[in-house]
Amino acid sequence: MTSQPRGAIRGRSAIVAAGNTEQGTVPGISADEIAVEALRRTLAEHGIAKSEVDGLITCKSYGGFGIDTEIGRLAGLNPDYSATLDYGTCNFSLHLACAVIDAGLATTVAIVYGTNQRSAGNRFGHPLGRQDEASVYGFLNVAGPAGMAFRRHQHLYGTTEEDLGRIAVSQRRYARDNPLAVFREPLTLDDYLAQPYLVEPLRRSDLCMISDGGACLIVTRADRADDFTDKPVHVMGIAQQSGLRDRQNADQWMRPWIERVAERIYPAAGIDREDVDALYIQDPTSVWVLQMLEMYGFVPPGGVGEAFRDGAVGFGGKLPLNTNGGQLSEAYMWGFLHLCEAVRQLRGEAGGRQLDGPRTAQYCSTFGFMKAASTILSVDRS
Repeated sequence: MTSQPRGAIRGRSAIVAAGNTEQGTVPGISADEIAVEALRRTLAEHGIAKSEVDGLITCKSYGGFGIDTEIGRLAGLNPDYSATLDYGTCNFSLHLACAVIDAGLATTVAIVYGTNQRSAGNRFGHPLGRQDEASVYGFLNVAGPAGMAFRRHQHLYGTTEEDLGRIAVSQRRYARDNPLAVFREPLTLDDYLAQPYLVEPLRRSDLCMISDGGACLIVTRADRADDFTDKPVHVMGIAQQSGLRDRQNADQWMRPWIERVAERIYPAAGIDREDVDALYIQDPTSVWVLQMLEMYGFVPPGGVGEAFRDGAVGFGGKLPLNTNGGQLSEAYMWGFLHLCEAVRQLRGEAGGRQLDGPRTAQYCSTFGFMKAASTILSVDRS
């Protein structure tokens, strides 16, 4: 018996619906209510009965919200399976949904996320990691560690602030065609360089905003996908890797363990990176985009600036990147909207930013310095 590559799940699970609420500021409603509204809209917009949902996966959000037991109660669900991930930034939630379907614990799983952290006043004033590290170094949010990571990159490769700025500029150009995006005003490289440092060497446009909103994906067994839609998006391969040793890892600012995901994801999906028509990288900071473009082999180390300048990557380039504007311009949402956008692009439903017939998309995400994951999606089942 020939063993398949780890994470090879071609032809077994498919996304049949993706939806969201408004993004930005959604006052007067709890995070859980926003999550349930995202579920309600997604089912209604795609003509799926709530009774079809027999699995529920939620993600914790600011303020202790996002627990499956409460969201299930508010949504009026008694699913066969339910769970909550502490950090479910959609790749991790999607991978769990695929595993649940594979194990036969559920057939059709709703992945739901909602947050009201902007309205609730979250200012990321609490430590992301160890208390001692936060108190000594002031690393209360991603800006400090990301700034250190970029300084390391500059030291190794001579990367400039202009190189980094091209990421935010490219994503803003996509966001201008996205009515959901919070930031749609023009952003040139000169505009970017004129911004004051927020945490030197990073500027405001290098970091995502805090926002309210909800998102939902409906995932089902692939042989049932046609019961819900004539445009299913199939999950071809998944991969994960942790970096839980944290500072015990060599060169942890560069998160080299992400390369393990890159080594696994393409064999799992049965494609090469050259077959990817649209790329999505979770971007609480532009530095993570810089790192993952290199880690996944789309550009050589130190080559990001040239790739954007020469049209290899980004707006108008050979490889479209974060066509929704990403977290830097669209909304925060812990990366859920990247998968929603990938699904819409593959279904031909992305409006004014629609690409020309994409068939395969890849999404790469991380949980800071702790975990990494990637998914490859396709309009083809095998």
